[in-house]
Amino acid sequence: MRVGILTGGGDCPGINAAIRAVAKNLIINYKAEIIGIEDGFAGLIEERVRPLSYSQCSGILSTGGTILGTSNSASPLNYKGQDLSVQVFAYYQKLGLDALVVIGGDGTMSIANELSKIGMNIVGVPKTIDNDLAGTDQTFGFDTAVSIVTDALDRLRTTGQSHKRVMILETMGRYAGWIALQSGMAGGADVILVPEIPYDIDEVAKICNLRASEKQFSIIVVAEGAMQKSGEAVVRETIMSSPDTVRLGGVGNMLKLQLEQKIDSEIRSTALGHIQRGGSPTAFDRIFASNVGCAAASLVAEKRFGRVVVMRNNQTTDIPLDQAANKARSIPLDNMTLRNALSLGISFGDPDIVLPSQSF
Repeated sequence: MRVGILTGGGDCPGINAAIRAVAKNLIINYKAEIIGIEDGFAGLIEERVRPLSYSQCSGILSTGGTILGTSNSASPLNYKGQDLSVQVFAYYQKLGLDALVVIGGDGTMSIANELSKIGMNIVGVPKTIDNDLAGTDQTFGFDTAVSIVTDALDRLRTTGQSHKRVMILETMGRYAGWIALQSGMAGGADVILVPEIPYDIDEVAKICNLRASEKQFSIIVVAEGAMQKSGEAVVRETIMSSPDTVRLGGVGNMLKLQLEQKIDSEIRSTALGHIQRGGSPTAFDRIFASNVGCAAASLVAEKRFGRVVVMRNNQTTDIPLDQAANKARSIPLDNMTLRNALSLGISFGDPDIVLPSQSF
């Protein structure tokens, strides 16, 4: 058996744990030969691969990033204006691959789904710090990102309290607010702004003024995709050569400028940026990535292709690739953490938010 492994999209903690699990499982149990595809789909387009031995997959469990490299701007479906999917399929055949394990988020799974349709035997493994992949309760990398943001909030709290300031922390997450919601809850934020709930700047100012008279400081967590009512997300830059041309960012600073017109407190804004996706994975992400990696190896061995491993109800299972492709998973308004945050007095910038009725 000859199996390729590819890591696509943005890097995140836990990828190496997944590579290790897939490769070691297949080598030990099925005597497979493992081929590492370099820099995501760019490696298939530019024919850059290398063998992965058992020893090369040892000692990488706790290492951040990906030993194979990755790219979020190299799609075979549209590479410099050309559809190279047939060329990539020919190279896949030239390599003599029996299967390709693709580790990535929604963009990567969308590409993998299209390549699967033309005959490539593909199994997907879910990763992204954004936690927005459809069909799974969680992706690895997310827990580590939440832990990093929570630590930053703990630090911002002490300096904000000391100077009686409003401290704004901007998180990643694209058009889903999972990182902001979970870290805001864990870090004791007073206001959490997420893309799923457009905010009213006057309501945010009201909360800050109220806290200024009582607690004298406030903590605001804002997801990069958050937007005002009747507004749009703040775009940092547009990269036309990338499959995802829009890069969000800057909402934290915009929020600071808006609040300065409405409150008397000093305001500071911090954007963690790529710090959220760097460094060693948490214990949870190491175990999670290992579990889904082993499940992917089993799918390859069973020749169950066109599937992606997912987590549902704390159990690994699998779904068709097309159920994870071209979709994003947002926070539902009946989410337990969202409900509980509201019940604890945390504001989401909308005083009139109506949640679905809850059944018991």
